[in-house]
This record gives sequence, C-alpha cells and structure tokens, in this order.
Amino acid sequence: MTVIPDAIGVIGGGRMGVGIAHAFLLAGAEVTILERDNGTAEHAAAELRRAVGVSVDRGVTDRSAADLAGDSAVATEPSELAACGLVVEAVPENLELKRSMLRRVEDVLSADSWLATNTSSLSISSISEGLTHPERLVGLHFFNPVPASTLVEIVRGPRTEGELVRLAQGWVDAIGKTPITVLDSPGFASSRLGVVIALEAIRMLEDGVASAEDIDSAMVLGYKYPVGPLRLTDMVGLDVRLGIAEYLSSTLGERFDPPQLLRAKVEAGHLGRKSGQGFFSWAD
Repeated sequence: MTVIPDAIGVIGGGRMGVGIAHAFLLAGAEVTILERDNGTAEHAAAELRRAVGVSVDRGVTDRSAADLAGDSAVATEPSELAACGLVVEAVPENLELKRSMLRRVEDVLSADSWLATNTSSLSISSISEGLTHPERLVGLHFFNPVPASTLVEIVRGPRTEGELVRLAQGWVDAIGKTPITVLDSPGFASSRLGVVIALEAIRMLEDGVASAEDIDSAMVLGYKYPVGPLRLTDMVGLDVRLGIAEYLSSTLGERFDPPQLLRAKVEAGHLGRKSGQGFFSWAD
C-alpha cells in the first residue's frame, strides 16, 4: 500500500494550490504552501483555514480545525520546502513560470524527493526542461474545485520513472480520489475532450443557436452532465480556457481555434466566476 509522504509542499496558494494542500492535509500529511511574498502567503493560509473549517463542520474529518492548522504552514522561500518528500507545483498555466519554480525547488530537495506539476494541458516534457532529474517529475492534474472533485489525471512524461507513476496512483487513492493515467500529449485526455465541447458550445452561443442557459440545459438534462459546458467555463475561468485552446490549436490544429466571442469576453475582463461575469452573472 502506498503511503503519502509525511511532508508535502505546494507551489502556489491560489484556488487550485489551496485545494491541493487541503486534500493532502486531510489525508494526514504536513503541508507547506509556497507563495511569492508575505501578503499572498497569508491570504493562502486564510483560505486554507476556511476550507479546513468547512470540512470539519461537515464531518469530513474527525480532526479539529486547530489540529489540522498545526500541520499546515506557508512560506516565501523555496528552502522552506527542503524537508518535503513531494512538492506539487500549482502556479498558473505559464510554461516559463512553471519551469522556473520547479528548478528553484528542485535545488533544495533531497535526492529521494519527487516533483509534480498540476498542469491541465502543457507538455510534461517541456515543463521538465532544465531540471536536473526530469525523471522525478510527473503530472498531477487536479480538477476545480479540488475538495469536491473525484478525479486526478496522472500524466506520464517520456522520462518519468515508472516507480513515480505507481506512487502517484497510490497518493491519489490515499486522498480519496480516482486516478487515471495518460501519456504526455497535448491536452491529455480530460482537457482535450472538455475544451472541444466547451468551444463548440461557445460557437453555438456566438451563432445565436440558443441561449447560454438552454445550451447548458441540453447537456445537463440530455446527457446527464453535472454542469453545462458554459457554466463550467465560467468556473474554470475564460482566460484559462482561452490559454488552453490557443495551446491546443497550435499543437493539434484549427479545430481548437478559440471563437471570437471567447476572445472578446477575456479582453473585456469577463473571466467568469472570479470576475463576477462570464457567460453567466456571478454577482452574488
């Protein structure tokens, strides 16, 4: 039986990073979130405390909020992750940013520690460039929101050790989620399928085929989707969807070209739930 490392680091304290930290914390690990400065680190700490409090209130864990808080920390220097057996990078989908942060952290880790990247579409091979030990990097694609999602996509790069893939499958099981394993390919399995459906839904809205509400209802009621593709795009972030679509278009072809409506909304700052407006209003 695979056991998660005692100490886990998470690079990035945004929504995904806090969610990943939350999952490993509830599974019994000590977790440290690395952020760029004291202000963002304290914000990440507050969000993690809030998430943990919700889990305690719902009876998801038998441990107290205070006990869980004692196993979590925030940091602003990579050296503070030196004792971690696993570090998961969860910064935005920017290739150079991911490379840079992973290199900085790799420099302080022991030789038997592992690295993971929470990318939804970027090549694991490209992200690993510049690492001393690219074989010790695996993709762990968590889904948003992490506490409610049940899937983690494990992405095996061309140089990823087979032992690391086996360990990653065990880690995902240990945090109560279901792993699927895919090879390093643009968009992997989930993003490639999810994005092409979302883009077609946006084109239908752009062409006036139906309203956003009715397009989503067609998929929720007709195909038993838990949430429609347009509302899900709002939840993921229109800017995130656009970035993934542009990457997939450059690697897989024009069928992934972003609709003009998506570009226009991003340019207008209508990014979905995080901005209060996307294809739907999130003002409340």
